[in-house]
Amino acid sequence: MSLKIDSIISGQKFNGVILVATDSTVIYSKAIGFSDLENKTKLYVNDQFVIGSISKQITAVLVLREYEKANLKLDDSIGKYLTQINQPWTKDVTIHHLLTHTHGIVDLNEPLEFEQGSQFHYSQLGFELLAQILEKVTEKSFEQLSTELFENYGLKNTFHPSNKKYEHLVKGYEENKNGILVFATNSLDNYVPAGSFISNAADLKKWNENLYSGKLVTKENLKLMTTKYATRIHPIFETVEYGYGLLFTDGEQNIQIGALGYAPGFVSACYYYPRENINLVILENTADNLDNFKRTFEVHTEIMGLIKKRTHNKTYKQ
Repeated sequence: MSLKIDSIISGQKFNGVILVATDSTVIYSKAIGFSDLENKTKLYVNDQFVIGSISKQITAVLVLREYEKANLKLDDSIGKYLTQINQPWTKDVTIHHLLTHTHGIVDLNEPLEFEQGSQFHYSQLGFELLAQILEKVTEKSFEQLSTELFENYGLKNTFHPSNKKYEHLVKGYEENKNGILVFATNSLDNYVPAGSFISNAADLKKWNENLYSGKLVTKENLKLMTTKYATRIHPIFETVEYGYGLLFTDGEQNIQIGALGYAPGFVSACYYYPRENINLVILENTADNLDNFKRTFEVHTEIMGLIKKRTHNKTYKQ
């Protein structure tokens, strides 16, 4: 396994951290490159990265935890909570629609793009609205809610960016039109619930362990997260199914499930392979070939394919 991952990395301009592990055994762990390209500061496996859309499953868990407390229902209309939005569609769009990108909201001051529930349109705004609903239900800020969750489950390197206690956040770099990697100053500009949490490889491994063992949400509600609700024509996977914050190929929830993440300068993957209880975390802080995301995520998807093939055929040997 290690030699094959090394072979994938060789010849690629990869700058980041790769972790492959079961709950108890580290199969592969390596930091490659720099946390600060200008100063050639060495990158370490415990360094922190912006995790992009991996953030969505965190927000989905926070929603489901309130659902478990009977503080909200997934079929509640968002107008029940977001009374400040003066649009007739708030009576029809539900929390479930927000979680599954099937709500049709493109702007809070415009009509829906399509009838709620009828189509899929990937949306950062929908997860920001989920955070606002959580704030209304709990009377706590989204920062406070997420921080409490991380602290309760021992995720000491995972942060809402407004919580300035993080000390090892690396710099992210994007390739400009001249093919030169430049510091991305807007890495944290995404809506936090959709794409701006900060974490490291060890914490994301622990997140997977807690999530898929039913510690973050009940096994029944984990099933909701891993149910196919919508299909997307994806820029990397071509066709992919969406649950609540989790992605998978149709019928492969028990083979490979998780999420990719992109924030300016940060290219990430966090996946779980249930058949062999393997966690894969890839955190990169250089982003090139932005006109072709398949190439941007090439190392990530090749390693994913390697592990998927092994676990799918049950031929993996430690």
